Amino acid sequence: MAGLTEFRRVARDVSNWGRWGADDELGTLNFITAEKVSHAASLVRHGKVFPLGVDFGSSGPQGAFHFRHNPVLVMTVDGGDANTLAQYGPRWTQNPTAEQMGGYFVDNLFRFNEDMVIMPLQAATQWDALSHVYYEDKLYNGFAAGSVTSMGAYHCSIAKVDVKGITSRGVLLDLVRHRGAEVFLEQGNPITPQELDDVVRAQGVTIERGDIVVIRTGWWARFLQTGNKTEPFSGLHWRCASWLHDHEVAAVASDNLQVEDLVPDVEGAFLPMHLLCLRDMGLMLGEFWDLTALAEDCAADGVYDFQLVAPPLRFVGAVGSPVNPIAIK
Repeated sequence: MAGLTEFRRVARDVSNWGRWGADDELGTLNFITAEKVSHAASLVRHGKVFPLGVDFGSSGPQGAFHFRHNPVLVMTVDGGDANTLAQYGPRWTQNPTAEQMGGYFVDNLFRFNEDMVIMPLQAATQWDALSHVYYEDKLYNGFAAGSVTSMGAYHCSIAKVDVKGITSRGVLLDLVRHRGAEVFLEQGNPITPQELDDVVRAQGVTIERGDIVVIRTGWWARFLQTGNKTEPFSGLHWRCASWLHDHEVAAVASDNLQVEDLVPDVEGAFLPMHLLCLRDMGLMLGEFWDLTALAEDCAADGVYDFQLVAPPLRFVGAVGSPVNPIAIK
């Protein structure tokens, strides 16, 4: 197990603070240039579309962490309301909502349903914003951690990345197929930088500046089989942060719950890769992406790069966002 001295050495090596100026809040998304976006669009040859998002619902993957729950769908207007409020609403002056709704329905063909969702913004397929994780009272690029208040994140919120989309060349690295795993990568064998290089060579693909690297561990497919939200798995070893930095990757996403390996390997630092990527590099993490269908197609035609379109929702001050990523080949 490494110590904090070694961790801090790696943190200095991968740091992008000041690289794009003292006011930068985009981090490695700066690698996605107009030319990069144009090249990504040129990868669409067949018009095949692969949605990579998972269901947002009560049977989702959250709940193991007590501070993060699955979405709750609430119907605020339904079919039963229409008939009842058409009869009683116009006379229900003690209840302005019922009175107003009844006015919509009485003597009118018009009917509608309405709903709302209560959920953490990172309830299922999502992006971590750069303000999601910090240490020693600093966010990415040296912004004060105290700039994230109960009113939201003043610096590095998910809304700040709207100018980038996010769309770029996506590259799938299929660790399940590379290892010959039946379903997913069981705990005990984290993914190393050397193994990432091995997969790149085996798939005959390259990693280029501004790419979004997508890591298949098989965890989501396993979850659909078992419903086990806490099943351990193998993810990226924290030293893969250096690999991502050296390749000037724009972002990284995976089909598991936190991209990196669950087994702690830095004494005194929980989720060290999160710290290195989000806080030091300014590199966003995507979690709970469904890569099964995409992986099958990539294996069938031998093409592992594609246009990836994955814009977050523009929640002002938020430290993460739901997303429904789309891969297009």
